Amino acid sequence: MTKLIITSDIHGNYSSWLTIKNLLKPYDKLAVAGDLFDTRYGNYAHTDFQPESIKKDLNTFNHQFYYVYGNCDTPSFFPGYDTTKMFTAFNKKILLYHGHCPYTWSEDIEIFIQGHTHLCHLGKRDQQIFMNPGSITCPRNGMYTYGVIDNTSASLIELKTGNKLITIEF
Repeated sequence: MTKLIITSDIHGNYSSWLTIKNLLKPYDKLAVAGDLFDTRYGNYAHTDFQPESIKKDLNTFNHQFYYVYGNCDTPSFFPGYDTTKMFTAFNKKILLYHGHCPYTWSEDIEIFIQGHTHLCHLGKRDQQIFMNPGSITCPRNGMYTYGVIDNTSASLIELKTGNKLITIEF
């Protein structure tokens, strides 16, 4: 793996999904911190609201994929996942969750990734890193962002410019 691309709150927007797919290089992995599909409240009248197309793309997706349900996702639409996911990447123990449900913090987690707020954030408290990638579909602050983790750091990237907004070294 060269990097882990992190996103959240796509809300069934097919253009946003294609943008994320285009960011991925052959050995990259993808983590989605919920509300990928938004099959609970989605705007079916909007032409770019295409959760079925995203689901179909995932059937032939060539990247390792970490995903958790958000408050707008319906588990019956895309079964087999949960509201939290623990995994290891770059020798870091990572917890992926959406953020709409309370979670009891664990000291052995090194990186916490959550979505839900549509606001990007990257910070460190003691030895733990906290990331919210924001949203490339409907950010609440007008800044379209996603996250990247590689073997040396975690960063937030502005989609339009490709600039790193903040980086935390490991």
